[in-house]
Amino acid sequence: MIKLRAPLFITRHVLFALVAGGLGGVVFMFFLLEFDHFTSSNEFCLSCHSMTYADDFYQRSPHYNSPSGVRASCGDCHVSEGIIMATYDHAVGTKDLIKQLFGPDYDDPVVNTLHLPEAAFAARDWFRKRDSATCKRCHAQEAIMGTRANTAAIHTEDAQGKTCVDCHINLVHRQVPERQTFKRDAWNAMVEEEFGLEPGAAAAIMAGE
Repeated sequence: MIKLRAPLFITRHVLFALVAGGLGGVVFMFFLLEFDHFTSSNEFCLSCHSMTYADDFYQRSPHYNSPSGVRASCGDCHVSEGIIMATYDHAVGTKDLIKQLFGPDYDDPVVNTLHLPEAAFAARDWFRKRDSATCKRCHAQEAIMGTRANTAAIHTEDAQGKTCVDCHINLVHRQVPERQTFKRDAWNAMVEEEFGLEPGAAAAIMAGE
């Protein structure tokens, strides 16, 4: 009868280390799954007061009030799929937390609105780098028929070489122009009028005066 023997390097200590490492890996993966699930929730995002301004527009958008009943959460749109990429997105997102803690007072609606364009541009860059992957979680491009003539053709023929956010922006949050057409002076003037500020006040706030 042939007896199977463990390789000589598999000592009791090595075996213990392998078992402990395996169990530790399972626990760590479980932690990451729960961590990513929690930090992708609307409740977590809205725990920062500054995000409630974005939430106001979100709750009036079709992504919140969909006729089909499908409701996209913060994480559905802004966190990549898969444990590794989701964890990476959250790790990169800590820079926003640092800005929230040590940067301008984003809880102030005026300051928040003045800085909104830069946040929108960064979000659009994020979508473009990922070919709008989070949009495609729910929207199958080849299945988009629409109610207008040629909608299907637009999403197949005319969309070649483009990604969703190249055509679809300002669907959920406050409208911000594209970076190429954005004018800081015009945006500042709009904010000053909306909040009843003196001319030049927005530029002074942006300069930290």
